[in-house]
Amino acid sequence: MMKFKALVLSSLIAFPAFSAWQLDNTNSTVNFISTKKSEVSEVHHFEKLMGEIGDNGTVTLAIDLASVNTNIEIRDQRMRDFLFNTAEFTKATFSADVDLAFIKAMAVGEQKVIPLSGVIDLHGKQQKVDVKVQVVKLAANRILVNSFKPLLLNAKQFDLAAGVAKLQEIAQLPSISNAVPVTFSLTYVDK
Repeated sequence: MMKFKALVLSSLIAFPAFSAWQLDNTNSTVNFISTKKSEVSEVHHFEKLMGEIGDNGTVTLAIDLASVNTNIEIRDQRMRDFLFNTAEFTKATFSADVDLAFIKAMAVGEQKVIPLSGVIDLHGKQQKVDVKVQVVKLAANRILVNSFKPLLLNAKQFDLAAGVAKLQEIAQLPSISNAVPVTFSLTYVDK
């Protein structure tokens, strides 16, 4: 398992020159919603994303957890320290496989909704997920991949419940939900 993790991380850090589609970080976002006090929900995001769709159809996405942005710096720091533990776990990753022929065959302006199965690696835990994504061909060399529905993750699945409890304690809140809806909008460019 460690060799697999090292292989995935090394492929995300040093993208080979033959990669088909590179993630455009400036036009991409991964958002998540936190809910506190049972009724107060807030949208947060990550500022640094890396990824590619390789020539073989392998999709990789890495999220720099230290780039969490909640619009409150002290909360960002607490999430880095107590929730994500970025000193030990710097990134969250997602990997899957897609049919590149299907993407290449799409006409510019065409959009399709497709199922996608993959693996999320977060906080040292891996979970298989099934999502529907909307793929839009923006140009001959540019695609947009959006979540069709929010992906609902639970902090307990990734051993993050203790971090959620710590944040709740520090902020003196009656509750913070372990259920976290995640959405994404990812732009890939064929270089």
